[in-house]
Amino acid sequence: MPPLSVILCTHDRPGYLEACLAGLAGQDCAAGTFEAIVVDSASPEPGASRIAALAAAAGARLVRCSEPGLSLARNEGLAVAAAPWVAYLDDDAVPEPAWASTLVSAIARAPAGTGCIGGRILPHWEAPLPPWWPEDAVGTLTVIEHEGAGLVGDGSLPAGVEPYGANMAFEAAGLRGIGGFPLDLGRVGEKLISGEEAFVIRRLIAAGRAVIYDGAITVHHSIQAKRLTREWLYARLYWQGVSEAILARRLGQGGAMWWKAARMAAKAARSLPVYLRGADDPGAIRRRGWMLYATGYVRGAFAR
Repeated sequence: MPPLSVILCTHDRPGYLEACLAGLAGQDCAAGTFEAIVVDSASPEPGASRIAALAAAAGARLVRCSEPGLSLARNEGLAVAAAPWVAYLDDDAVPEPAWASTLVSAIARAPAGTGCIGGRILPHWEAPLPPWWPEDAVGTLTVIEHEGAGLVGDGSLPAGVEPYGANMAFEAAGLRGIGGFPLDLGRVGEKLISGEEAFVIRRLIAAGRAVIYDGAITVHHSIQAKRLTREWLYARLYWQGVSEAILARRLGQGGAMWWKAARMAAKAARSLPVYLRGADDPGAIRRRGWMLYATGYVRGAFAR
């Protein structure tokens, strides 16, 4: 049994998957350190055939899902994983050569009861980041550049630094014990809904499991040019609001969710004149984006 199962979930992106598998093939660790599992999340043809061929060429196990959905794909990978720890990489993330060996070392020295370890996600820009992009919204692109290490929740890490989905690993039994990833959160098709990783992390912490961030465990994440637009940013912030309201309800925080929804509704109403004016300066873009986040949160509060 390898110490690590590496799960790559993909939907009709064989070009990115090929680069990710090449990164795994170039790891500096001993043979048998990890098994690779490719989960095809209902890709149509001809992408499905290309994905199957890439998995076979890499010696990876292929799992095919009949329905799309990132959380579903992650759970399917977890169901067949043989190792005591499972690591998830996005198909557009390429691990550094020491990624696997560094992760296995971090697992070995982690305190007993550790449930999750995540690492650094450096951007590989397919186009320059626009100058109007709000600094506090760079994280929406799945970028986390903190080099240090620490325990999530004890104050040792900067705000917002915790494992992200492009580069995270879980103790498999613990992840199975909480039911894996929630199917009502996580990307499905073009819906930019998220929050499934935060849900799992908070469930683990509530169960007394440690969650660790270690910046030495590094991948390079392709930031697609098509995402560096106002339209994508606005959609991403809107669905982030939806996701966070659903997440709060799933975590049993209904009272706090409704209180925040009321504040978000008031914020959206105050920001409406900025939205309607259509101003295009950076400040207006930022205010418009966070107004859409507030609107999404209100929608998520009423979602069923």
